[in-house]
Amino acid sequence: MSAAALVGIVAALAAAGMFATWLLQLRTRNAGYVDVTWAALLGIAALLYGTFGQGAGIPRLLVAMLGGIWGARLALHLLSRVLHEAEDGRYRALRDHWQGHQGKFLLFFAGQAALVVLFSLPFLAVACNPRTGFDLFMIAGALVWLLSLGGESLADMQLARFRACPGNRGKTCRVGLWAWSRHPNYFFEWLHWFAYVLLAVGSPLFWLSLIGPLAMLLSLLWVTGIPYTEQQALRSRGEDYRRYQREVSKFFPWPPRRRDD
Repeated sequence: MSAAALVGIVAALAAAGMFATWLLQLRTRNAGYVDVTWAALLGIAALLYGTFGQGAGIPRLLVAMLGGIWGARLALHLLSRVLHEAEDGRYRALRDHWQGHQGKFLLFFAGQAALVVLFSLPFLAVACNPRTGFDLFMIAGALVWLLSLGGESLADMQLARFRACPGNRGKTCRVGLWAWSRHPNYFFEWLHWFAYVLLAVGSPLFWLSLIGPLAMLLSLLWVTGIPYTEQQALRSRGEDYRRYQREVSKFFPWPPRRRDD
């Protein structure tokens, strides 16, 4: 199947999936489902590109397996939070800012569908790779994927354990990776996209693989990731989080500064 046809199928699935999720948030009053759908749709996109792409068998198998597992893990992790917690503060703030205007929410969900298509393109680059055999670039890509998935899973687990303790309510997590980065989950999420850059070496669409790390870094640092997350943290934790900002690296893991007690 041609690359253009595959992108068209992914776009149609993304639009349908996000519209259904918009209807779900109308019923549940919880827009956090958009994150679950975003991750799940990307996992499905990886499977589609890997199954029907025009590249060699090994790169297609790798992108289907690695992208599919990544999407499933992230979607299930986010679903667990959505089902057991109130609506994320970022979306509550949007709901208040838009005064519950569902037309604006629908446009927001449509934008997320467009981002699914954009972030699926690195998977397409790998699925069109004609290189046969398991070469060093593919080994390196698999190792980066393992490191990033392991780091993100560990960060998620450490934060979940911290938040599960009632005595930590209103406090900032400084456990494990969270003592070295204010957003270790975001850092490893960004690192994960370099796996597909390495897997796409030799592909005629290699340049599409660069969209992953570049667009994700832009999104996390300046658009929807860290800015919204930290605004909510400051609203809910105040001075405790301000001290955390002074002492711990914003994104890249780095030894923390000495606490200014």
